[in-house]
Amino acid sequence: MANGLHKIRTGLRAVWRGLRLLAHVAKGAWIVAFRFPQLHYQQQHEHVQAWAAALLLRAGVQLEVRGLPPAQGPVLMVSNHISWLDIPLLHAARHCRFISKSDVKGWPIIGTLATAAGTLYIQRSSRRDAVRMVGAMEEAFKRGEILAVFPEGTTGDGRSLLSFHSNLLEAAVQCDAPVQPVGLRFVDGKTGGTSYAATYVGDETLLGSIWRVLCSDQLIAVVHYGEAETAKGRDRRAWAKDLHTEVDRLRQS
Repeated sequence: MANGLHKIRTGLRAVWRGLRLLAHVAKGAWIVAFRFPQLHYQQQHEHVQAWAAALLLRAGVQLEVRGLPPAQGPVLMVSNHISWLDIPLLHAARHCRFISKSDVKGWPIIGTLATAAGTLYIQRSSRRDAVRMVGAMEEAFKRGEILAVFPEGTTGDGRSLLSFHSNLLEAAVQCDAPVQPVGLRFVDGKTGGTSYAATYVGDETLLGSIWRVLCSDQLIAVVHYGEAETAKGRDRRAWAKDLHTEVDRLRQS
């Protein structure tokens, strides 16, 4: 009986969170359409960070930041990738411009929000477009911007770390821009152990992942920043291996 009541309460809470989440996404789309054209880019960034932090609260996710996020650019943040929540997490901790697959730009609402947040889009299957993106990143570094990329290229299961693609590190090598490793982890606040509620990998569906998050009790998202570093003579492949080791350490600590 008690277990049945608990499931009902959990389900009702998840529905309430879901409704608030939908309303928040709609509010974000409205702000982008009607407020952003009147705002300076720095004000836009502040709106994005505040919106992302509020999204986490509405989803029932507590943000915990460890280490120091970059105070200013140029810097490239490289992070492991677990969930659809990763981008809002990193935006809430420190606004940055993400490098994302070009498909995202065409997604209803999500694409609009991503573009407004300053996302740079790349066609992953095109070597020519990778060259173009490296050039765009170099220009962004010269402007002192903070960029972010998930070098695994896709979401992982949160248990192990996939190999890092090194292509986009070339811009940091050419500009001698620092790269800051970041480890993401979701924690069950009740047990202190790793939570896999937010994973979105393999046969898992986006709706299923969202529902598990909304049903979770005391879900903590940890963003662990490491020390920024420059290439120091390493080529992009050697640097990618070293960054992989450091991100793996950060996500488990």
